[in-house]
Amino acid sequence: MLLSIKTQLKLNSRERVLMSKHAGIARFTYNWGLATWQSLYKDGYKPNHRFLRRFFNNYVKKNPDLSWLKEKGICQKITEFAFEHLGDADQRFFKGLADYPNFKKRSKSLGSFTINSSGRAVSVGGTRVKLPTIGWVRTYEGLPHTSTTKFTISERAGNWYISFAFEQELPKPLATIPVVGVDLGIKALATLSTGVVFSNPKARDKMKKKLAKQSRQLSNKTRGSKRYLQQKLRVAKTHKRTSDMRLDATHKATTTISKNHAKIVVESLNVKGMMANHKLAGAVGDANFYEFRRQLEYKSQKFGSEILFAHPFYPSTKTCSSCGHVQDMPLAVRIFDCQSCKISLDRDWNAAKNLEKLLV
Repeated sequence: MLLSIKTQLKLNSRERVLMSKHAGIARFTYNWGLATWQSLYKDGYKPNHRFLRRFFNNYVKKNPDLSWLKEKGICQKITEFAFEHLGDADQRFFKGLADYPNFKKRSKSLGSFTINSSGRAVSVGGTRVKLPTIGWVRTYEGLPHTSTTKFTISERAGNWYISFAFEQELPKPLATIPVVGVDLGIKALATLSTGVVFSNPKARDKMKKKLAKQSRQLSNKTRGSKRYLQQKLRVAKTHKRTSDMRLDATHKATTTISKNHAKIVVESLNVKGMMANHKLAGAVGDANFYEFRRQLEYKSQKFGSEILFAHPFYPSTKTCSSCGHVQDMPLAVRIFDCQSCKISLDRDWNAAKNLEKLLV
């Protein structure tokens, strides 16, 4: 199976400047391609990313002002992948899968870039990796001993990360529990039919005051000044901290579920509809429902487990897990008191038990 990994790079000041130059060239190339594509399209042409790349290469050769694109130590593959990314963005737009591609702005992030070694496999492993043209760079954590064909380097909140895909044989299943039902929620991140509960860190609520204060301080500074940029980085790091808290809880929960259960039944939630409710949107986004499902899907393959999604209208919350009686359950009611068999238990646990029964 195909797996991917993303980890932080341990860079010195010289390496950070080099990464920024690569990201800047990738951003410039992408924006040049998008602007040229728009201009040609208005004139009645329908160019693709390969035509734009050839056009760009000839343009660079004839324009001495762009000699900085060929600076020593710069991997020339970044322009090739920049046009590929532009082509992918165009395809997603025409298929109705995404909005029209926008120009990339340095004010939002230094960006990212992709490089390869002309299609040749590159060996990785340990805490060092040799990138094409760039040379050796270090990582904070050890990489798996494998090989890959390309790397993507990206920046976020002042830190640089490396990501790549690699192939790995399917492992033997490690599950000790045959079937489990998983109920996703806001108060608890996930409740299993076995009684295990994964708590929701509620990162948004924890960081809300700090983020609001930092945002006010940012608005009071002169845009573009040194103090403005410093404060902007503080805000970005707070956003990253919030996201990391959320992702950490999600990763721990999905790994435990996928590794220890042979068959997993999860409710299929209408996240888009839930986000339309302005009273629930913030809490739903903080619960990370979509990311939880995405991680369960690929981790179930990684650990050799099987995953099944219940129908969105399956009344797992309204149905008694003991006798099957169906009754209304307002969102504010946290205990399921069956009107038929008089059993009383937590509503999330009751829903998880009903999900488990779909495979029993």
